[in-house]
Amino acid sequence: QVQLVESGGGLVQDGGSLRLSCAASGRTFSDYAMGWFRLAQGKEREFVAAISWSGGRTYYADAVKGRFTISRDNAKNTVYLQMNSLKPEDTAVYYCAARYKSGSYVYREVSRYDYWGQGTQVTVSS
Repeated sequence: QVQLVESGGGLVQDGGSLRLSCAASGRTFSDYAMGWFRLAQGKEREFVAAISWSGGRTYYADAVKGRFTISRDNAKNTVYLQMNSLKPEDTAVYYCAARYKSGSYVYREVSRYDYWGQGTQVTVSS
């Protein structure tokens, strides 16, 4: 299995930027497709972005397309989420997730992922 630890969350003003990191340990990182999800108060966990094992394929939720960028460094066992032009509605706990042996496919469904981190809080003030 793989263990995931997110970092990089914090408080930022409307229009600001943050970069989240998710460090993986355990099995070979390149065996996993990775995703970012978020959970806002009073809402269900929602998909944000996903990336294939090689980084060659990415997928974004419409709400973040053009503002967020997912990337990965397999040599560092880390996946990133660069978040620009942040809005108050981006406020949530952000989770990274891993799907084992996904091939080149990426998924938006929570149920498709096998492992989850503990989350990192992102708060965007207006």
